[in-house]
Amino acid sequence: MIKSAYLHIPFCEHICHYCDFNKVFLQGQPVDEYLQMMKREMVMQLSKYPTAGLDTVFVGGGTPTSLDEKQLAFLCEAINETLPFDPKKAEYTFEANPGDLSREKLKILYDSGVNRLSFGVQSFNDELLKRIGRTHRASEVYETIHLAQEVGFTNISIDLIYGLPGQTMVDFKDTLDKAIALQLPHYSSYSLIVEPKTVFYNQMRRGKLNLPPQELEASMYERLMEEMEKHGNHQYEISNFARAGFESRHNLTYWDNVEYYGIGAGAHGYTGGKRVANHGPVKKYITPLLSNELPVLEEHPVPLHERMEEEMFLGLRKTQGVSLEIFKNKFFVEMTEIFRKPLEEGSAKGLLKVEGGFVRLTERGKLLGNEVFQTFLGVIDSD
Repeated sequence: MIKSAYLHIPFCEHICHYCDFNKVFLQGQPVDEYLQMMKREMVMQLSKYPTAGLDTVFVGGGTPTSLDEKQLAFLCEAINETLPFDPKKAEYTFEANPGDLSREKLKILYDSGVNRLSFGVQSFNDELLKRIGRTHRASEVYETIHLAQEVGFTNISIDLIYGLPGQTMVDFKDTLDKAIALQLPHYSSYSLIVEPKTVFYNQMRRGKLNLPPQELEASMYERLMEEMEKHGNHQYEISNFARAGFESRHNLTYWDNVEYYGIGAGAHGYTGGKRVANHGPVKKYITPLLSNELPVLEEHPVPLHERMEEEMFLGLRKTQGVSLEIFKNKFFVEMTEIFRKPLEEGSAKGLLKVEGGFVRLTERGKLLGNEVFQTFLGVIDSD
């Protein structure tokens, strides 16, 4: 039974240099029509893949809070009217940028039952923020979080990025100190990945992107883990840290490899045993919905061997790891039989360990996660 929904708002007032998510400049876009078609897609998806109720709803982007107050209210009303969930029990998250949220917008979200905010902070260094294409400044982080808390939000998360162009360990430590001093219940921190079709990718191709060496990036990650643990923020996933009880239930949907709705332009979902991707361009998304057709660009039925592989490389992102018992209950085979070779080799290299009924990454394994994940691909005979 599907328990989660992701909704994508592709509109942005500016484009960050590292972002490869589906996004367009807000100005001149048919925003109102887009929101109406999102509501139609919600109805159609629920009709095709019914659910008894959702545990998590996540609105991401793009920049959901780039919508004006009327549009934001319409979106929240559409979600509340269409998706079956209880805001008092479900985790209901909106992504936002510091500086984008007025008190009025925050009140619309709060009054609509949104109970979690995720802010894209990335750094507390104003010069570095300019360099990566962010328009907010560190002072606005404090102002926006304080405003959100005044309105009544208590479950607030911020994102940080390390390994940024020209970033030093001293700078990253300063950002970490300032982030932790906010005493928020949840933090996410990711290493910069230079993706195609981004400003940074074009700079890199021209030899004009000054990235820190891999050794420094690894040291930043180690410092991140140390500082978060020292201040009571438990690492529950490779890039995520939280106080007990504030782990992102929505993101755990992905890492637990269970199905979820993907709604909106460029959204990805996992429904009916298929990985589904929607059309990305706004008009290509809207057109089929006008004819009461789902805006699906491609569908990929996930065969058994891929589901088992995904169970491993997604589940190993969690510090808890992958449960031997759950794996057997899902696939009716012992994990240690089907993945004997990568498990033995990972253990021999000190990257994996089996304990307490779970397979998990070691501390060294966390630094080489992608290398470990790849060892579980292509192991199973797909015939």
